[in-house]
Amino acid sequence: MAGLSTLILLLCAAKDVLPSSSHWKPTWPSYRVPVILPQSTLNLDKPRFDAETKLEVVSPCGPACHKSSPLPTYEEVKDYLSYETLYANGSLTETEVGIYILSNGEGSQGKSRTKRQIYGYDSRFSIFGKDFLLNYPFSTSVKLSTGCTGTLVAEKHVLTAAHCIHDGKSYVKGAQKLRVGFLRPKLKDGSKGANISSSAMPEKMKFQWIRVKRTHVPKGWIKGNANDIGMDYDYALLELKKPHKRKFMKIGVSPPARHLPGGRIHFSGYDNDRPGNLVYRFCDVKDETYDLLYQQCDAQPGASGSGVYVRMWKRQNHKWERKIIGIFSGHQWVDMNGTPQDFNVAVRITPLKYAQICYWIKGNYLDCREG
Repeated sequence: MAGLSTLILLLCAAKDVLPSSSHWKPTWPSYRVPVILPQSTLNLDKPRFDAETKLEVVSPCGPACHKSSPLPTYEEVKDYLSYETLYANGSLTETEVGIYILSNGEGSQGKSRTKRQIYGYDSRFSIFGKDFLLNYPFSTSVKLSTGCTGTLVAEKHVLTAAHCIHDGKSYVKGAQKLRVGFLRPKLKDGSKGANISSSAMPEKMKFQWIRVKRTHVPKGWIKGNANDIGMDYDYALLELKKPHKRKFMKIGVSPPARHLPGGRIHFSGYDNDRPGNLVYRFCDVKDETYDLLYQQCDAQPGASGSGVYVRMWKRQNHKWERKIIGIFSGHQWVDMNGTPQDFNVAVRITPLKYAQICYWIKGNYLDCREG
């Protein structure tokens, strides 16, 4: 079946391009990603915005469960990567996509038992002081008005978890008037300003809020749920009404866990047990599937939506570069051979997801050919 063969080729694309073993530095692989293009767009009825926001996704389906799931068909993958777009005025559209594989020469002209989620000693670090909070990479972390975390990935775009704005069946109550909060120094004269909250924060920092213009959510999340395919697609992209003027972190295709520096990942978020603090952590990846990274980074609800990143050598630019390779999703209790085991889970940016998110940002597939 041609469709299934094409899908297998898509799913295996990441395995064919690996870092050079002769290079001592952990190096970003050079991926040739597929192309995802809109095919048709349909206007939908305005959503009700009646779902309660849940700051985490809990699922009993662990690594073995996901690895044993049947391979989706080509048509199913196209359906999962089709997406809804929610606009600030409450209107909603659904866009179907096509998936294409170009040869190397084509297109090259352009550029819950418990919710503790803490494993033994709490290894999280609260980031204090504006010299840290306003500097890269911590400055790329932002807070969503629904309570989650997001990461700046372009001049006007924020990457976060889909469950922060949609529960799989309906949009959450705060999605229509969604805002993104940026930590700023408090005004010296004590005035609050129109867009600055009054909550007390360390080093006299405050959130300044920017409204969201539109939101993209893949149908793989909307059609699924945390116990099925949905967790694989727990990501969303927000477009702000105006540029944020901060340095952002690029997205990248997630390398296999064995090629990550020290097998380790990093992320920062606004955990709700430390209100007003940006919390940083890092930990080893314990297991992986094609779509998910399983780890035991200490985290609490509120951190979901955080961009999971690593720092590796960019051979083409001859410099070290951090990239977002996943989105922190939630917590899983897993029965492993009769023994309960829990993980925190991040959604990997696969070649297909990279192509989709990059197109959402840039609007031109020629700018999305190198993952």
